[in-house]
Amino acid sequence: MFEERVELKSPSPSEELLQLVVFELSGEEFGVNIMQVSEIIPVSKITRIPQAPECVKGLINLRGKIIVVIDLNRRLGFSPRENDSLARIIIVEIGDTMIGMLVNSVNGVLKLPFSSTEPTPDMIKSKINSEYLTGVGKVGNRILILLNLARVLGEEEIDELNQLSSSPQDSLLSSSTNPSSDTNNL
Repeated sequence: MFEERVELKSPSPSEELLQLVVFELSGEEFGVNIMQVSEIIPVSKITRIPQAPECVKGLINLRGKIIVVIDLNRRLGFSPRENDSLARIIIVEIGDTMIGMLVNSVNGVLKLPFSSTEPTPDMIKSKINSEYLTGVGKVGNRILILLNLARVLGEEEIDELNQLSSSPQDSLLSSSTNPSSDTNNL
């Protein structure tokens, strides 16, 4: 789809490159390891969930699979933004759960030498929970905040979201086999 090669200095043939999906949130550029990303899709109809946590935007149906969508702006403590034509949902798999992460835009894929990354500065750690961060990447004049999407949600939250995420057939089967869901038993 998009690919950008960045070579600040000539990497040695043995130097490993970090391949990142680069996206924007609240005017800042973030990067995540491409191995954490299943796919990137345009924003479609998101069905809201009553009484869901504030960062949960809702549910989408992706080829018959129900996926919970998290507003990454809200999750990281930024102001939410209205979706426009640039907004995307990054689909990630955390354990056995597929989750959508709503971002303002996806800027592309970037290959960055490991030597161009550094530990996260304290100033950034004070604004974003440090457990979500893996460091920063330097790309010319740009700074990318490197996130670990697998840590953006805790295990309990993932378990809760896993209960919301299911195929429509699973939901129908569980409601038809669960006597407490039968309205005639009132």
